Parts: sequence; C-alpha cells; structure tokens
Amino acid sequence: MSLQSKLAVTAGRLSYRILHDIFHRGSSLPGKIAYRLDPQVLSELGKNYRVIIVTGTNGKTLTTALISKVLATQKIPVLTNPTGSNMVQGIVSAFLASPQPKAKQKPVAVLEVDEANVKPICEALKPQAFVLTNIFRDQMDRYGEIYTTYEKILAGIKLAPQAEVYLNADAAIFNSQPLPNPKIYYGFSDAGQTQKDFRAKYNVDGILCPKCHHILHYHMLTYANLGSYFCPHCGFKRPELDYQVTKVQQVLPNQSTFDLDGASFHINIGGTYNIYNALAAYAVGRHWGIAAKQIAAAFQQNEQVFGRQEVLNLAGKQVTIILVKNPVGLNEVLATLKSDPGSYSLAFALNANYADGIDTSWIWDGDFEELPFDKITKVITGGEREHDINFRFQVAGVNPQKIISQPKLSDFITAIKQQPNDKVYLLATYTAMLQLRKKLISLNYIQTKDLK
Repeated sequence: MSLQSKLAVTAGRLSYRILHDIFHRGSSLPGKIAYRLDPQVLSELGKNYRVIIVTGTNGKTLTTALISKVLATQKIPVLTNPTGSNMVQGIVSAFLASPQPKAKQKPVAVLEVDEANVKPICEALKPQAFVLTNIFRDQMDRYGEIYTTYEKILAGIKLAPQAEVYLNADAAIFNSQPLPNPKIYYGFSDAGQTQKDFRAKYNVDGILCPKCHHILHYHMLTYANLGSYFCPHCGFKRPELDYQVTKVQQVLPNQSTFDLDGASFHINIGGTYNIYNALAAYAVGRHWGIAAKQIAAAFQQNEQVFGRQEVLNLAGKQVTIILVKNPVGLNEVLATLKSDPGSYSLAFALNANYADGIDTSWIWDGDFEELPFDKITKVITGGEREHDINFRFQVAGVNPQKIISQPKLSDFITAIKQQPNDKVYLLATYTAMLQLRKKLISLNYIQTKDLK
C-alpha cells in the first residue's frame, strides 16, 4: 500500500470512529475523506476481497442483506454496506468500517451499488458476480429512462466479462442485450398454469419487445412489467429459469411464505417484491453450493434491515418504517398494506432532496385510491414536501378531517404516538427516513447499535 493510501485509510478510519462512536453517523463522510486524499483507495481496500455487486432500482438493500446472511452460514467473512449508502464514498466507508481481513482468508464483499455508480466501482474493484434486481422508472432527474439506467449498469458489467451475472429473468430489459458473462436466471415459475395471453397495464414501462418493438404479451404477470413475457410478433421470450418461485403460500404486510424450487421458505417481511429479493439471494447461495435448508435458516434470522419494513416500538405503537421512492415500489407497498386484515394508521413523510429525487410527481402514479381507507383511522402527512403528499391523499378521496398535517419532524412523531391504533405504517422517502431515524435515536426509540 502506498504512503498516500495509508494516509487516506488512516484518516478515513479515524473519522469513522469519531463519527460512529460519538455522533452515531459515518455511513459516507469517512469514505469521502479517504477518497479525496487518494482516489485509488478503494482499489487498495478491496484488493483481497471477492466482490458481489447488487444493483437495480428496487430491492438492493434487502437482497444485499439476505445474500450476506446466506454466505455467513458458511463462516465466510462478509463485508457489506447495510445502511444503503451505495455510492462510491459510502462503499469506501464500508471497507473502512470493517477490520482488515486476515491472511489466507477469502472474504466476500457483498455491496449494494447505486446504478450510476456501477462503472466507477468496477473500475476500482474486480467483481466476481453481479446481481440485477429490476429496472423501473426512478429519479428521472438522475437516471433518465429505464434504458439509460441499464446502460449505466452495463458499462460496469462490461469491465468484468468473467463475472457471473444473476439476472431477474422476469424483466425483459435484462434479456435485451447480449452479454459475454456467465448468466444465471431467476424468476417466478408459470409451470402448471393455464397459458394465458394478456398485456401489462397501460401505464407500465418497459413492455416493448427489444427486438421488434411490438408490445410484449404475458403468460403470467407478478407486478408491473415482471413475468413470463413473450412477443407474438418475433418470438422473443423469457429465458429458461435456473432458480424459481414455484408457489406463493401467503403474503402479509410483515411476512411471506413461499416455495423456491419446491422447498418452503419464510421471510419476516411482506410483499411479492420482497419474494424476488429472497429468490435472488437463494440463487446466489445455491450457485455457491449452499444447501437449501441453510438458506432457509438464514432467511429466518430476525435481524431487521435498515428502513425496510423495520419495526419499532414507539410509545406502545408498532410502527413499521417502509422506504418508498418510485411508482412501482410505492404501488407494491400499497398493495401489501391492503393485505392487513385489521385497522391501522398511515403516515407518509415526503422529501425531495437529491437522494430522493427532486421531482415528486411520481406520487401521482401511486394507486392511493385503492387503499382501504375505511380501515385506516388517520393519515399523517409530513416531510419537507408535506403539502404535496397531503394534497395527493385528498385527491385520492380522503376526508381532509381524517388527515393530520405535521411538517415538523417532532410534531410528526408526536402525532404517531397519539394515534388510537396500536399499528402504524410509516412510509418515507430516503432522506426523510434518515431524518426520522436520527430523531428517534435522539429520543431513545432506536438504540445506537441499530445504526450500522
């Protein structure tokens, strides 16, 4: 390691210890300091690691966490970035926070990577595998359309043609361009089902055949544009699945039970979209030779994932924090809430900073009108763009007297504590979630050890 790199690593680790131990922060600033001192520091920190990059629009954080748990069953030293700080500085910080691997160890770095940062990460590290979750319209001020986003990811993959690529086969965009890499496909099985022929909803992205540009048809559709697609015009179709969901047994807001390749699995988190994340982790584990029973045991661990259906006790209320950031993810969350048989209160904190996407128009593509407002006692709106989400609920048909408007963070939390329901679902954009967690830590509702 060069003198410049040693200086950068020392400064980065010192800043991490100060920020983490005293201020309970440090997910990206230490990496920013180290990277500023030495732009090659990530190459130095990661040179002894086998690297798995997890990227895509939705599901990166949970997929990364599940893969890490699965690999840990084999006593493999695993480094990861659990807070979702997934740009270059955040990934450098993850390495700085981890102890130096011992000689003869073969540690694995399972890294959630922002789509636009895949290429710079691949320039610094040598990935052994890529896991692609999905691509949906998201933060168009940063990424543009979905095809532009995929090109950003491909720019990184092309730097590592030897790396395995785990692809969500149900996303047609991942089958749109040839790759020299070894490919492993995962998806939902449509075996045994009546071979239907239908189209996705009218407002769904990515439903044109990449070969002839006709509208894709489906035999089976899970949500949005994901499913067993085919083109009746040119014959383009979903590839054969290597690993698959063979049955969905039950999906509730806080748990899901399903079969993967015929074996039963359970995760303590709800939503069809999260079954895809579990399937991706399963595919990696099985391909790495890990038994299905060990993977199932890893899924059963109750450790919560940062801001992803994270459950807190707030003055006796069971508060579930759910990150939302784009129309498809939002609609899947709303659909999951509909499966709760009881009554509850609903809170929504909306910000529009760079990490959230500065354009809030995506909330108008959310299916708020389909929520069971007869079971929702109160709707609490907050965040820096509180007026936008407040108006969206009113347009969805919520009586204004049922809405509690609290732009100030402390008042927003107080309103949640005062709800008559024991259960509250709290939807928040990324920076709103960070602000809420920081405030809840200061009030001792989240222990500092939970802020990884």
